[in-house]
Amino acid sequence: MTETGPAHTLPQLAALHEATARLTSPGAPFEVVQEGVRGETMGVLRNRARSLREILINSFEFGNRESMIFSDGRRVTFAGFESDVASVASWLQREHGIGHGDRVAICGANSYGWIVSFWACLSMGAITVAMNGWWTESEMQHAIDLTEPKLLLFDVKRAARLSSDITIPRFDLDEDLEMMLAYAPEASIPANHIDEDDAAILIFTSGTTGRPKAAVLSHRSVVHYTTLQNFLGARGMLMAGRGPSEGPPPIRLVVFPSFHVSGLGATVNGLHTGSTGAWFLTRFEADDVIDFIIENKVNIIGGTGTHILRLLDSPRCAEIPQQQVMSVGMGGSATTPEIMRRLANRFPHLDHTMSTGYGSTETGSLVSFAPNWMLEVSPECIGPALPTCEVKIMDDEGNELPEGGEGNICVRSPLLMTEYWRHPSANAEAFFPGRWFNTGDFGRIEGGCIYIASRKRDLIIRGGENIYPFEIENCIEEMAGVIETAVIGVDHDILGQEVKAIIVIAPDTNITDLDVHEHCKKSLSVYKIPAYVELRTERLPRNPSGKILKHVLADGSEAGFVEE
Repeated sequence: MTETGPAHTLPQLAALHEATARLTSPGAPFEVVQEGVRGETMGVLRNRARSLREILINSFEFGNRESMIFSDGRRVTFAGFESDVASVASWLQREHGIGHGDRVAICGANSYGWIVSFWACLSMGAITVAMNGWWTESEMQHAIDLTEPKLLLFDVKRAARLSSDITIPRFDLDEDLEMMLAYAPEASIPANHIDEDDAAILIFTSGTTGRPKAAVLSHRSVVHYTTLQNFLGARGMLMAGRGPSEGPPPIRLVVFPSFHVSGLGATVNGLHTGSTGAWFLTRFEADDVIDFIIENKVNIIGGTGTHILRLLDSPRCAEIPQQQVMSVGMGGSATTPEIMRRLANRFPHLDHTMSTGYGSTETGSLVSFAPNWMLEVSPECIGPALPTCEVKIMDDEGNELPEGGEGNICVRSPLLMTEYWRHPSANAEAFFPGRWFNTGDFGRIEGGCIYIASRKRDLIIRGGENIYPFEIENCIEEMAGVIETAVIGVDHDILGQEVKAIIVIAPDTNITDLDVHEHCKKSLSVYKIPAYVELRTERLPRNPSGKILKHVLADGSEAGFVEE
């Protein structure tokens, strides 16, 4: 790469726009047309399924082709998946009265039970409540109280965290799975009518108050998400001078949790395209994942920057046959230029199919994608908006800023969440008129490219997990002798960021790093517990309005306590 300057001046950008135009023009596979979506006219994909149930039904034509491979040895064909989904759906309907619009909470690590239960709910128009598998008892209780599910499907580890006071029927995703699969092996997929704007799944995202909010993603949202994933693959191939593959369908590595929006994409896209999902189920140990990739001939690798870095750090990464890999994609956390440089050295043939995405749970995941060649010269560039995704930069009152002006990155698209479930005040804060969603990220637009200045001001992204400091600060400030606390993110080579707590204590207080750690363990998920603790008696720096100046603290941060 010899070009220098901003990403929007690169000659490759013209080729990217040309490829996008070819694929989205009238009569093209990803044609964009204008339609009304929740009272606003916007671009949508003409050639789309009208529900996730339709994607499921269409996938049955792939028959005995392998749909899913699991690292525990289970292998499932598309035909076998049809039978399993129909049986579980029948069990949900007949035994528990689950129907259109009812909520079913699923909480567990990635597993076949999670996936088949999710699709059984979708097939009848029920709503999956995707609970975060990292949560503590209090966090689970909050989600259950908020969403009021009729049924709980948990694995053993998560069920142990449930309050004994919960009376909602619950079943084990591991021990009860075979019973569910054998319940009605000759059943058919339910014939329920599902509207595009019906809710499909509730995915939780942290709020600035620290209480998880449930983003409502509709069938329309998830259908556009998976179809745009297909568009990205087609555009990358077109720019690389390659047509659609005539060989066997690709095999895609899946390591994202199913309860994350990135995991949702993996759960859906294989059924949509007839590709095979290779699900690595246990703790992400790089050498074990590499063995899994090689043994199963995985050719699409995806994960957070943390996942990819761990693979690259392993000496055994060199054992992955270079030409086996068709593309590498990253999302869920910030991607550094160093990761992209190392990827380019390891897989030099993937210049157009190596990329990182920008989006959030609320935006339905995808907003833009930046190829490797763009990130090399402008790491802060997140690419031009994807088809059907509109992006504007607005001030705090919702007024659009001129090109180059820095402000709130605001998004409107058919992928966008419908709302936060039962949270009118959060919805009022999140949306500007015209269904423009304020991401809370700050940036600018130049030459059609989006440049991000900062992720949500206080947001910490640790290994792909979003962490808001307010919840941790509240927890620590419950301790006797604590005057005030500021929680910030500090750079970490593997995880992207780690959590640091700067705590002001009373002069006569004998609080230690370990005391803070043990106190946080009682009510916070493990990934939220500060890895670094700085104890001090001098007050925190504030601006004239009283706001703590966290950027000043971050500039001078030093490690005080490291979690083992």
